Amino acid sequence: MTNFPLPLRFGLVGTGYAAKLRADALTADDRAHLVAVAGRDLCRTQVFSQAYGTEAHHSWRSLVQDPRIDAVVIATVNSEHGAIAHAALSAGKHVVVEYPLALDVAVATQLVELARVNQQLLHVEHIELLGGLHQTLKANLEAIGQPFYARYITANPQHPAPQKWTYRSATFGFPLIGALSRLHRLIDLFGRVERVACEARFWPQGDFTDTYAACVCTAHLRFSNGVIADVTYAKGETIWQAKRLMEVQGSHGALVFQGDRGCLITAPGQQELPVPTRQGLFAKDTALVLDHLTQGHPLYIKPAASLYTLQVAAAAQQAAETGQVVAIPNSDIS
Repeated sequence: MTNFPLPLRFGLVGTGYAAKLRADALTADDRAHLVAVAGRDLCRTQVFSQAYGTEAHHSWRSLVQDPRIDAVVIATVNSEHGAIAHAALSAGKHVVVEYPLALDVAVATQLVELARVNQQLLHVEHIELLGGLHQTLKANLEAIGQPFYARYITANPQHPAPQKWTYRSATFGFPLIGALSRLHRLIDLFGRVERVACEARFWPQGDFTDTYAACVCTAHLRFSNGVIADVTYAKGETIWQAKRLMEVQGSHGALVFQGDRGCLITAPGQQELPVPTRQGLFAKDTALVLDHLTQGHPLYIKPAASLYTLQVAAAAQQAAETGQVVAIPNSDIS
């Protein structure tokens, strides 16, 4: 992947928050050139593209067929990721996509195989692995001995709940699929999952049948190495206190992160752990993609790892819908 003339020419699908950060990163790197942008609303796309001095496509379908483009960055609603990635890979483009790769495991599996056969880059962004909290946690994990329990809670009050695609099941997906990083952070730490149980509840938003005002989703995971973990994702109008907690208990101590503050607790006492800022992670991810495409440097994650987490998230959805504990079949995790 090092034979491209520089700068590499990118197309961007999306005009929201993540898309803006991607556009900023691409335009700031001399190895990249943002050729075109496509969004869900042409007027908004035109305004967005003008800010970056690039071209506005009327649809993502025309963008992925643009012969000037070497790679496509997908930063739009979750439900469209799979179709756009398939079209881009089929058109000979490399693909960078925000998680999840697709809402359906079978679709995501096909995409990973298509990229492998075509020898194209398929990079699923998981910037949570690059963040200061995760890096600090991994660097100090040995200090607590053998981990046996983890708890990860993110709660985001919204009053009122926004009428956005992130509050629609059809576009966001099941909460732990749309918010795949909540599971992926733990799987990166502890490896394979044996089984999962899950509960989910949704509060409708007015008369909108497919839009909710709030949700809470809690999964209980048993890992193959014996670690058990609870993951809670909650947002919306029935949530009254913001919370971001990561806790890992081990045989010789514990790691506790609340917000941007970390603490190592062992028998001698407590030690505060500085946690680097979360800012700049999209730019870091973009730079790593360019390092890979231009110099062949390995990326920090392979698509199979994201696909495995998607399988676990789909099992959590099945568990929530059936009330059953769901076993996770063995598959590639690396």
